[in-house]
Order: sequence, then C-alpha cells, then structure tokens
Amino acid sequence: MSREAERLNRRLLRARDAMDRAYAQPLDVAAVAAVAHLSPAHFSRCFRDVFGETPHRYLQRRRVERSMFLLREPGRTVTDVCFGVGFASLGTFSRTFREIVGQSPSAYRDGHQPVGVPNCALMAHTRPRTSRSSG
Repeated sequence: MSREAERLNRRLLRARDAMDRAYAQPLDVAAVAAVAHLSPAHFSRCFRDVFGETPHRYLQRRRVERSMFLLREPGRTVTDVCFGVGFASLGTFSRTFREIVGQSPSAYRDGHQPVGVPNCALMAHTRPRTSRSSG
C-alpha cells in the first residue's frame, strides 16, 4: 500500500469514527467529508471503495444498529427511539429499519425482550448485516 493510500485510509477512518460518535446528530456528507479533508463527491467514492457502502448508508445502518438496542428497553416508544438515534422522520426510520433488519421496529421490539448479557456481546450478536450494498 502506498503512503498516499495509507493517509487516505486514515482520513476515512477518522470520518467514520466521527460518524460513529455523532450518529444521532444531523449529519450530511459535506460535514463528514470535511473531517476527512476531502470534497463530498471524492469522499463518497473513496468511502464506498474502502468500506463497501456509501457514507449515507453507513450512517443509516449505524442508527438502526443503535435503535435495535434501544427498542429492547422497556418504556421506550418507537417514535422516541426514531428521533433519539437521529432520524428526522418516523416513516424514513420505519422504512430503513425494515430494509436493514427485515421487520418493522414494532415487530422487532415485540420479538426481542431485554436480555441480561453484556452489552458488547449483545451488540455483536444483533449487528445488522445486509447481503446487498445499497446506498
């Protein structure tokens, strides 16, 4: 790997880490691209090449991953979880959740009660996986 490719990968990792930390905040590609010191279009292309999905899809998947955990907590409504993880619309949240997980947020919550295992094990087990890459 060339030195330039290594530098680019580090900048992309910094941007992905920023997305992981601020997933619940309103983020757009331009803001995350600025973290990597790249133009939004170049950042999107490089991000997809390195991580296999667009920055937007990565952020959506990260938000859905967190919502899966929150939906297991008693007393939380789907709407609270939706806005708590950074979605601006309940419809978009439900559609995206169904695309990634395969069922609605309500159905997921009904079928997955709180579990008494360490959070790290739970997150590894419930991490959404998709066989297709869509953006």
